[in-house]
Amino acid sequence: MLILTRKIGESIAIGDDIQIHVVDIRGSQVKLGIMAPKDVEIYREEVYLKIQEENRLAAQVSRDALSSVESLLPKKE
Repeated sequence: MLILTRKIGESIAIGDDIQIHVVDIRGSQVKLGIMAPKDVEIYREEVYLKIQEENRLAAQVSRDALSSVESLLPKKE
């Protein structure tokens, strides 16, 4: 892990396309501004972990659900 010290108004560059700006510091909270290409998805960690968990749950298919879908498909001859 890289640890950097920045002050309000200072930035961090990640590659050519991403910049992280320190916008404000109040007590133990730091407000960051992130500039990145539109195709780069940016989430708070707790939101990202929730999305991953929901995707895992959605990918789990019960046998009953699979049987229900199979009954809708045309039968192979």
